[in-house]
Amino acid sequence: MSIRCTVESAFFIAWSCLEKSGELGSPDETANLLLDSIEAQLRTGERRHLMLANKAIDAYRAHAA
Repeated sequence: MSIRCTVESAFFIAWSCLEKSGELGSPDETANLLLDSIEAQLRTGERRHLMLANKAIDAYRAHAA
């Protein structure tokens, strides 16, 4: 899977989860936080889209708290 597909998949999973749970905030802010988290993880070598999504969700929740 290409990096682009990995990022898209992880972002979609994280966004969907937050949307379904009613936690989705401002679309622009949410997108930026999720993408920043995913990008930071990619720099450390993480490529598993579920791990990327889960950690992005955790980062979003930590920021929102």
